[in-house]
Amino acid sequence: MDPQPLDALDLKLLQALQLDGRAPFSRIGEVLGVSDQTVARRLRRLRTTAGLRVVGMVDETRLGRASWIVRLRCTPDVAEQLATALARRSDTTYINLISGGTEVLCAMRPRSRQDRDELLFDRLQRTPRVVSVSAHCLLHMFYGGPLGWLDKIQALDADEEEALRPPRIEPDDAPVHLDEVDEALVALLRRDGRATFSELQTATGQSESVVKRRVERLRVSGALYFDVQHDSASLGLGVGAMLWLTVAPSALADVGHALAKHREVGFAAATTGQANLVASVATAGTGELYHYLSEKIGALQGVQSVESTLTLRQVKQLTYEPTR
Repeated sequence: MDPQPLDALDLKLLQALQLDGRAPFSRIGEVLGVSDQTVARRLRRLRTTAGLRVVGMVDETRLGRASWIVRLRCTPDVAEQLATALARRSDTTYINLISGGTEVLCAMRPRSRQDRDELLFDRLQRTPRVVSVSAHCLLHMFYGGPLGWLDKIQALDADEEEALRPPRIEPDDAPVHLDEVDEALVALLRRDGRATFSELQTATGQSESVVKRRVERLRVSGALYFDVQHDSASLGLGVGAMLWLTVAPSALADVGHALAKHREVGFAAATTGQANLVASVATAGTGELYHYLSEKIGALQGVQSVESTLTLRQVKQLTYEPTR
């Protein structure tokens, strides 16, 4: 089934939630000049037509943890099964099938070195019909995390964007520690970023005032942010690709910052490995991807080589729900 086109209000609502995933419907409606009932009705429809979901996410760097991208080359008969198994793990965020169905791309956020080693050196290495495992540690993020592709769609005008953007707070550099209650809140918000304080209170056994303070503290610290899960095809982006760029070290920062400004880029980071910069891009079609590679990427000074892999199917985007 072809995705339904989104109108101007739909796009404004998506960008509004990208700015503040927990913004009340009343505030969104007031800024956009519609009723809160209209906001609620539209967002319910977008859950069905565009896969809309607000998800609470943890910034691993604020917790002193590293994030990884793992490329798994395997035989075609095992790729989908492997991708599904990885998608069920709580420490993975994005799982894609690429390269003609013979490669699984996995973004993982292990909670500890032990968890990392258990997955990379034990389970994956012993998985039947996995031909090779290539793990890349993210060293510096140029774009991603609390910033996503929806921040670039320019559906909101400058005044609307300013009114809906939460106050900017610069957290300090000290790592954030999550206790058991924080962990429980984060787990609940990852399933539903818009869960009410009453629901969070019931689930954690804490008072509503305690829950409010903890969520606010986590947001202010930069440890907790809210992302919007959505169907790119509904936004006219039919082709997704991962780019692996080999860049001269002296040009790495300049190229990374340039990628962050490209409308096509939803994620860009410096990484370990032969290719030292990785980016996720989305375009309307393969022709647009060609022009992006030849014109925008080709114009960047310091780029020595580029490997591009098309995303055949996205198995997991932030959270995973089995196909029924």
